[in-house]
Order: sequence, then C-alpha cells, then structure tokens
Amino acid sequence: MEEKVFVLTHKALFEEGLALESGRFIQPLEIAYETYGELNPDKTNAILICHALSGSANAAFWHRDARKPGWWDVYIGPGKAIDTDKFFVVCSNVIGGCYGSSGPTTINPATGKPYGLEFPVVTINDMVNAQVKLMDYLGIDKWLCVVGGSMGGMQVLSWAFHHPDRVRAAIPIATTMQHTAQQIAFNAVGRQAIMRDPNWNQGNYYGSTPPYQGLAVARMIGHITYLSDEAMNIKFARRLREKEKYGYDFSIDFEIESYLDYQGDSFVRRFDANSYLYLTKAIDYFDLSSEIGPEQMEKVEAEFLLISFSSDWLYPPSQVEEIAKLLESYNKDVSYCCVKSDYGHDSFLIYNKQQERLIKGFLEHLMSEVEK
Repeated sequence: MEEKVFVLTHKALFEEGLALESGRFIQPLEIAYETYGELNPDKTNAILICHALSGSANAAFWHRDARKPGWWDVYIGPGKAIDTDKFFVVCSNVIGGCYGSSGPTTINPATGKPYGLEFPVVTINDMVNAQVKLMDYLGIDKWLCVVGGSMGGMQVLSWAFHHPDRVRAAIPIATTMQHTAQQIAFNAVGRQAIMRDPNWNQGNYYGSTPPYQGLAVARMIGHITYLSDEAMNIKFARRLREKEKYGYDFSIDFEIESYLDYQGDSFVRRFDANSYLYLTKAIDYFDLSSEIGPEQMEKVEAEFLLISFSSDWLYPPSQVEEIAKLLESYNKDVSYCCVKSDYGHDSFLIYNKQQERLIKGFLEHLMSEVEK
C-alpha cells in the first residue's frame, strides 16, 4: 500500500491586486497553492497543473484531515506520470473559487464581510493572469509544461496562446476553445437552480442557511454531463434502489436517482454556491477562437499534446480535434490522441493506462530536450 505523504496549502498575497478583463479590480489578491517536488537550479523542470470547476490546489498527496488524496493523485507523485522526483509541480486554486484564492467567500476589506456578488465576475484569462503573478512570486520564468482537463484545459490554452513566451509545452485534456449553445445551456440551468433557491438571497447567504437545494440540483445536472450513457448503464442500468417493484409515487425508485441525490448532497458540503455561479460563467465566456487571430497564432511556441476521450459527450473528441487542426494549420508542433474510455468526461480524472503513458512519455521527451 502506498505510504501517505502529507502536504499543506500555502497562500500568496498580492497587495497590488489584479486588473480584470471586465475593467474591475481584485485588491488585494490572494492565491492558494501547493507545490510538490523540487525546483532544479536552472528552474527548467516546473509544471503547472490547472484544475477543473470543482477542483482545488490540492492536486496530489494528502491533507491531514482529508478522507482521500488530491484530485489528480493517480497521476502526480514519485514514479507516476507527472513524476515529483523529476519535476517541480505547482497547482493553485483559481480566483472565483472557494478553496483559498480570492472569490465570493473571501472577506471584502471594505465591509469586513464575504464579498458575495460584490466580487467581480472573472474570466479564464483572469485566472491565468493571477497564475502569472504566482509564477513570478515563485521565481519561475517559463513552465516546462502546463497541464489540465476541462476548465483546466481552457486555462492551458489561455496560457499557450496569451503567454506564449512563458510556456514550453501544453497538455489540454477533454476541453474546448469555446462553448456551444448546448454547453452554455447546461450551465445556465445549473445557475438558475441556485438563484431560484429562496435561500440564495441574491448571494447574501453567508451566516445563514446557504442555497443547498439549488446547488445540489445544479451539481446533479452537471454530473449527468460528466458521465456517459455507457458508464451509467454499466453501473446502474434500470436497477431499483432497495425495493423489488415500483413505488408508484415520487420517492426514489432507481439506483441512478439515488446516486445523483448522493452526488448533490455531498457536493453542497464542500463547495460554495456563489463560486459555482462565477466559475460556470467564466467557462461560458471563454471563447479562444474569437480572441486569437493569425498574428497571435504565429507567436505560439508551445509543443502540444491534446487528449480527448471516446465517450466524452460534454467536450467530445470533435472539439479537441478542432484545436489540433487549428494548430496544424499554422504548422505548430501538435500531437493528438483520442483515448478509449467508457467513463465520459470524467475519464480525465480516473486512472487510465493510456493517458498515463501519453503524459509520461511527453514529459520525458520535454525534459530530454531541455537537458541537451
């Protein structure tokens, strides 16, 4: 059995704040982050991990009070795909989140109370610009690689296209350059579930009962998109929950209903409803295809490894292929692989031998190039 390694989340404070794409400002700016491994003397082995919507800075190893390790512990650690014996790995909580970085749950110095909806709306590019500040704070000039899936993949793309001189390579996984109308629609329904909960109170629920019911429904809707038809049929099919026949009422009949109910209830214990609004809005605003023209494309320097999953219908392989084709049209160094998996969009979070080989091989290639 693998020995538990315990880590702490650190905080970086930037009194000067951060200017946002909206024209507003976050001041001061706080960023929660974790590091694993050692930065080499030349500072050429640093890797940034970007998390998805519900993630945190704890990408690997254990917190003392945790029931499970970091959200990507299956891929980060000694001897793993992202080998902490070789690489210095950084993961930070995005701004707008609720795990230590500046967001709606943090204290507004002007009022002494949580920001709530007074916190400015942020974008994916804003999240990355905050990470640039952290990068400078840590004394890193250039990432060997930036890696992330889903919303994390959007951050990876933003890094590669908007900060080309600071990224040697990029691994965007199960992501897209822009949301379709259907993808925006799923997020919109989730936000409405929260905002129509009477306890939401225009975001002013801190110190009282949060909008648990609305957030639980939002999570249930989102979780359906993270799974696949194959995965749900394998795991649940039409099996009944603790009964032998239909109840002919509106209680829970099916196993899948019980599972989604559990997912919603467990999510509200660890996540903030306002943060859900902010982060889904940032995802919907992301539109790299309208931001990047030929001039910016010519400046892109990174090598790319793009990964999609066969059963992902939230960000299907076609959307990842679109990114690969765009890069190829400008003669960029790009590799693309669609990994076979039945687990839908969540495949990037689950251990998969093919994904492990792809990431490990790509990073070893990068490091060998740097060491020449």
